[in-house]
Amino acid sequence: MISARTAFEALREGNRRFVSKLGTTSDGHAGRRELPAGQEPLAIILGCSDARVPAEIVFDQGLGDLFVIRVAGNIVAPSQVGSVEFAAEAFHTRLVVVLGHSSCGAVHATLQQLARPWQEQSRNLSSIVDRIRPAVVGLLEGPPRDAQELEALAVRANIRMAADHLRHGSAVLEQLIYAGGLMVVGAEYSLETGIVDFFDGVPAPV
Repeated sequence: MISARTAFEALREGNRRFVSKLGTTSDGHAGRRELPAGQEPLAIILGCSDARVPAEIVFDQGLGDLFVIRVAGNIVAPSQVGSVEFAAEAFHTRLVVVLGHSSCGAVHATLQQLARPWQEQSRNLSSIVDRIRPAVVGLLEGPPRDAQELEALAVRANIRMAADHLRHGSAVLEQLIYAGGLMVVGAEYSLETGIVDFFDGVPAPV
């Protein structure tokens, strides 16, 4: 079994390798290798569906290395929780990363809806916006903020809420955190630099 800390360091180092390749002739893809008969992914990634944020490339990992769940706005709904539970129990993966990113369209749409509600939104899109809304509604209170600053704060608030939901919204995951060494961290990928900033639930340096 790969420990959460070992998996965490592997992802951080992988991202550094990825960033170091930016601007070179390399496309940043991890080398293809023969797939093993079974799975032992070192991390579960709950990320956004945004095509600019493929977790395997961002973390410079190969086939079979990550169990990736992608949904617009990296929201946490029952199916996502169930997927995380499945991977944590079936494959003994001990690191979960909620991976959001800068300039998230789902977060932007939520802020727009809160500021200026519209009726044309489909029920399915509304289900995404409604899950992001609790994380960001408080940011609209108090003095007005610059739109860019507001969106940046909202992205992080949404990541924190999703990570917290995984830590406290599932009896299975709570037990694995308490007694099984499971770790849930929140991170933001910068579309501008390629850097992943782990900022929520990060383990203290040894």
